[in-house]
Amino acid sequence: MNEDRFAFLTEWYDPTSALLRRYQLFYYPRDGSVEMFDVKNQRIFLRRTRYDDIHQEDLFIGNRVNVFSRQLHLIDYGDQYTANKLGSKKERTLALIKPDVVTKIGDILELIYSSNLIVTKAKMTKLTSQAADFYAEHQGKPFFNNLVQFMSSGPVVAMELMGDEAMSIWRGLLGTSDPAVARREAPQSVRAQFGTDGIKNVGHGSDSPAAAARETEFFFPSTIGHGPSNTAVFTDCTCCIIKPHAISEGLAGKILNSISAAGFEISALQMFNMDRVNAEEFYEVYNGIVTEYPNMVTELCSGPCMALEIHGTDAPKTFREFCGPADPEIARHLRPTTLRALYGKDKVKNAVHCTDLPEDGVLEVGGTWTPYIATTPIMC
Repeated sequence: MNEDRFAFLTEWYDPTSALLRRYQLFYYPRDGSVEMFDVKNQRIFLRRTRYDDIHQEDLFIGNRVNVFSRQLHLIDYGDQYTANKLGSKKERTLALIKPDVVTKIGDILELIYSSNLIVTKAKMTKLTSQAADFYAEHQGKPFFNNLVQFMSSGPVVAMELMGDEAMSIWRGLLGTSDPAVARREAPQSVRAQFGTDGIKNVGHGSDSPAAAARETEFFFPSTIGHGPSNTAVFTDCTCCIIKPHAISEGLAGKILNSISAAGFEISALQMFNMDRVNAEEFYEVYNGIVTEYPNMVTELCSGPCMALEIHGTDAPKTFREFCGPADPEIARHLRPTTLRALYGKDKVKNAVHCTDLPEDGVLEVGGTWTPYIATTPIMC
């Protein structure tokens, strides 16, 4: 009986030689082992080795996975079998959260994760005249002006969702566009729970693959430019990064809910991937100070992070206290309601990074983050 083997074409940026290197990555789901083949030199680069940090759900085009400290970008399927087996039902869609329910983003993320969808991109932004561009297909309809006005009235959160039949699943989670009808027909839907009327109805979901491609490109352009800017305010703020392990474990919604429930304002949000060189630079202050530094770097570039700007009086100090001690075990003993006590696993996978020094709050949210972003700039 043949053993399942999934193949992907990947790219890795080698910072030493400043070259983009290509590998075939093979994954064997039976025992979680991986193998790598150097495409240019036509030779085995890594013999088949058990590797517990990659899971089948991580394997989709566009994702980044870490294999022994190399951050590999999955750019294509390596064979037709893999494409058929893993890619045939995979879809991407845009999920747009409207201004009236941005504060409920944690609850909405919980529903998304529980439906086996993955958030691959996310950004809080404030639309201006761009709202009219986004809804151009509705121009001339009676509700158009009210819709554009409402969508420009406050922050929105745009997300790219990925998964099997993502479009229909997300639209099913939303429910019918009229919240009153949704409350009768699908009382568990997001619109039934949080919607007000046909315009203030929680969110938007792409209705076709073409619309999904166009709408995702609107917020997350693949070409030069970064789409609508994020909502960072750069005053009375501190930086929080939800770490990759917490994102992959589906904890982002719970963490956002905990932050909001504690009275903190999330004034900006964006997902990004960090490469190893930039992760080393970001954590440089810990180099030689904490023994976990190399592992902290590896964790930070092991997958997507979610960066938050936390806004409020004395935010760096009060939010740092809310995160709790760096060691979750200590946090659970001394301060059991803190983020790290609730969601951390160990001193490296401790759920969140937060600004340690009050004077660094604006610095970390602002210009300091600019060099660290692998794909799009964050809050800069």
